[in-house]
Amino acid sequence: MTTYQEAVIVKKYCVANPSGNIKLMPGFSRHFPKPITVFCDFDGPIVDVSDRYYSTYHQALTDTAEFYRELSTPPSHQTQLSVLTKAQFWQMKQNRVPDREIARQSGLGDEQMDFFLQRVMEIVNSADLLHQDKIQPGVTWALGLLRSQGRKLILVTLRDRDEAIRILEQYGLRQLFSGIYGTDNSQAAYQNYAEVKTQLLEKAMREHHVTQMDADWSWMIGDTEADLLAGRAMGIPTIALTCGIRSERQLSQFQPTLVKADLLCAAHYLVGINSLQPC
Repeated sequence: MTTYQEAVIVKKYCVANPSGNIKLMPGFSRHFPKPITVFCDFDGPIVDVSDRYYSTYHQALTDTAEFYRELSTPPSHQTQLSVLTKAQFWQMKQNRVPDREIARQSGLGDEQMDFFLQRVMEIVNSADLLHQDKIQPGVTWALGLLRSQGRKLILVTLRDRDEAIRILEQYGLRQLFSGIYGTDNSQAAYQNYAEVKTQLLEKAMREHHVTQMDADWSWMIGDTEADLLAGRAMGIPTIALTCGIRSERQLSQFQPTLVKADLLCAAHYLVGINSLQPC
């Protein structure tokens, strides 16, 4: 979709004030017997974390090689690294290749793996790297379109809740969500705990009075197996997005209701608009 086409959607359905916040058009008519509730993940569908994850890998790899070079007596030559390109790294992440195997293919030995993995966990959520996260293309339009058409938006994320709110406020998107559910564990998102995601979704459904009887009026949107497993556990249909950290082949193994390219494509489907881009 072109920028002009996106602007047409915003003009038709939303009004943006000078601060960049989205407000719904006054008096917009809604004729739904029951509002559709959209539960949406954060990392992947809304925020692109690929730069941060790649920088984490690159820095941890370099730190590990340097540590073992200095540890040897006398100091040995630096470990011969074979640093993956971002495209190579991200393809591995999307296909669920373990960090240990990624490190091995990058030139680290078995004795260096634990240090590398520990270093990844130490820096992946550091302030030096978090600023690399950015909003996915089309997200502002997608969320504005869903809200303007009467869809209720609830964020369900393994990301630290305060951090997610800060990013949403930064982009003027906070007020579009009727509820925000996250963790206080900075490692939960990277570890992708499916059980924790299910607990968060269950809490969100309970507090917003959404039951499994409302399955026809509820959706879970996400980009990982944790999102799909949580939706299945709670009995609601799921939309898997391929713009995040899992490939379509990986996501299809968990039998989502639908597979879409990104949040804008999912929004078009949920409001019944024929997409102008491949979805």
